[in-house]
Amino acid sequence: MAFENHRQDLRLVLHSFIVLLTCISDNSPLEMTNIKSKSQSQSDEAEGPDGGWGWVLVVAMFVSSSLVFGLMRSLGIFFVEFVQYFEESAQAISWISSTGLAAQQFFSPLAAALCNAYNPRVVVMTGGFLAGLGLTLASQSTCLVHLYLTMGVISGFGWGMVFTPMVATVMANFTRRRALALGLGFSSIGLSSFAFNPLFQLLVETYAWRGALLILGALSLNIVPCGALIRPQRRSKAPEKVDSETKSCASMLRRIASYLELSLLTERPYLTYTLGVTLFNVGYFVPYFHLVAHSRQVGFSEYQAAFVMSAAGASDILGRVVSGWFSDLGHFRVVHLLTLWTGLAGVFIMLLPVSSMSGSYATLMVISLLYGFCSGALTSVVFAVVPMIVGVERTMGALGLLQLIESGAGLLGTPLSGFLKDVTGNYIASFMVAGSFLLLGMLTMTTLPRFFSCTDPPPPQRRSLDAKEKVLDLELEQMNSSPSDKNHTVESNDPANPKLC
Repeated sequence: MAFENHRQDLRLVLHSFIVLLTCISDNSPLEMTNIKSKSQSQSDEAEGPDGGWGWVLVVAMFVSSSLVFGLMRSLGIFFVEFVQYFEESAQAISWISSTGLAAQQFFSPLAAALCNAYNPRVVVMTGGFLAGLGLTLASQSTCLVHLYLTMGVISGFGWGMVFTPMVATVMANFTRRRALALGLGFSSIGLSSFAFNPLFQLLVETYAWRGALLILGALSLNIVPCGALIRPQRRSKAPEKVDSETKSCASMLRRIASYLELSLLTERPYLTYTLGVTLFNVGYFVPYFHLVAHSRQVGFSEYQAAFVMSAAGASDILGRVVSGWFSDLGHFRVVHLLTLWTGLAGVFIMLLPVSSMSGSYATLMVISLLYGFCSGALTSVVFAVVPMIVGVERTMGALGLLQLIESGAGLLGTPLSGFLKDVTGNYIASFMVAGSFLLLGMLTMTTLPRFFSCTDPPPPQRRSLDAKEKVLDLELEQMNSSPSDKNHTVESNDPANPKLC
């Protein structure tokens, strides 16, 4: 009996050793001989290679961002045209841009889940097609509902499938220069804001708003080749789940929850950060949709009003690049810089109507330049903070959830501003309330864990085993729970069968 027990132990050890060799054999020879090198290479891969093809992706992000947020920021030119053509209130017209912004953010988790399950390249290319399709259909609208569905839902859906995958793909290719790469990619938003406002005004005067929207639809199709530049990435998480889990309803729900990274909703740092971003997102886009209308209301010409936004867009470019470069120097924590830029942007938003009350165009221009710089500076670091909170591996899902949660703020911000204008007759209260939301978001950021520390806390690690380690554990558990092992345990504990040493 003792010999039988030892044979059972020997069989268990040999089986475990064979499974372990199988796991190791799938790795490279260097990893087999140097475990430290293996862990270091995996860590470097997770953080990003800091360049290479990543710079091509920065160019693709540069173009696609200009055709998403750069175009969205310049839709204020159409605001006045829609009010005059449809003879509706400012609040009703504001729902067009708010619906597009909210749709872009609401569908971002879906885009992130599709990227985790399939291929970011296909997702971005599809989003570019939908963005162009929505604007093309909007040129044929005959009522506001048509604009809500086309410019709002369809184009917003396309924008959501472009923005989050492009940002996450660029961040995955950079580590030390991540903020600089994002700043360069996002700088196109300011550049396009500078160029699009007078261009859209010229298109509206030449082809009317219908012809201008048709041209914008064709322009948006350039996002498709930008998405084609994304190389297919190796996915280790999704195939494992597809192969290891059954097709039951419960397993499908677990897979969907994993693709969406819903576990982040139970982590306090991520929830606090998301709340802060959501609050300042309420007022962030208000100047881009209502500053042109406000400038025309106080007596400036159409081109003067358009040039105010162009000037803000020009300083936005400088703010994005300077902020990204400065944050990568490492002198200050990125979250501290984000809080600083958010507070300053909120103050300058509140000063925008005050500067124009005197009728001084130069004063309005200076405040617009300062606002543009700070608003551009905060966008370079707002997404760079996400990997520091959740880790690089969960960045795609974290960005998607962040965009989903803040979609409600984007949906309500501009209509709230339009409502205040309808009630008061001017945009002073609108800008005051918008700036206060940014200050409130800044205060919320200060409640992050270890916010006042001089060093970043380590990001949480995913608490899941490697698939082959799971297989090994399962095999060992099955061996331990086999009838022979149970008999072995009983016999070992039996006083009549003393344990041999």
